[in-house]
Amino acid sequence: MMAIDLFDVPQTRIPLIGSQHTFPVHRVYCVGRNYAAHAREMGNDPDREPPFFFMKPADAIVPGGGPIKYPPRTQNLHHEIELVAAIGKGGANIAEDDVDGHVIAYGVGIDLTRRDLQAEAKSHGKPWDPGKSFEQAAPISALHSVNELGHPTQGRIWLAVNDELRQEGDLADMIWSVREAIAELSTLYTLAPGDLLFTGTPAGVGPLVSGDRVTGGIDGLDEIEITIV
Repeated sequence: MMAIDLFDVPQTRIPLIGSQHTFPVHRVYCVGRNYAAHAREMGNDPDREPPFFFMKPADAIVPGGGPIKYPPRTQNLHHEIELVAAIGKGGANIAEDDVDGHVIAYGVGIDLTRRDLQAEAKSHGKPWDPGKSFEQAAPISALHSVNELGHPTQGRIWLAVNDELRQEGDLADMIWSVREAIAELSTLYTLAPGDLLFTGTPAGVGPLVSGDRVTGGIDGLDEIEITIV
């Protein structure tokens, strides 16, 4: 039998700006349809119902961006630019007023989606996992500590493909704020240090093809750049 050295399995870590430490990724949660205009473009009602969540594997994270392989079994890969909150203190049933004490940093992420696989799953009432959870599906910038940044509740969020602006909005346009989303999430799961929350995307999502250069950013945070190869 072939020997397997589990101690060689790498752990995904994200740089923390201004720190000698890195952020070890534990779990990756995502909020679905958290901007009204995006909900409408996906054919959904943006009424303020309780937020819903899905997950990506920790190794979907690509720290710093860079080259991203076009994933298999899709002909409709989409981009979704998002604010990402990094959990530094765990807990369950966290009160909304206490959420700030659990978030250690923020970054800029891109939720890559195999839209055709997601749409097929949705049409049959099946889970979204094949459409959302795959290798390199969550590139992310370096993280900025709340000690320097605070907790952003407004500011421009944008994404461009080959320098053509595709997505643009404001964090203030979220249906559910970061505090509200994390408080709700903590009623479903006991959050742990190392967890990430992708907080939703504004309108303008669209397809990517091999060779596309994707850039994006949020006021006060690092920009991210990826290339589809």
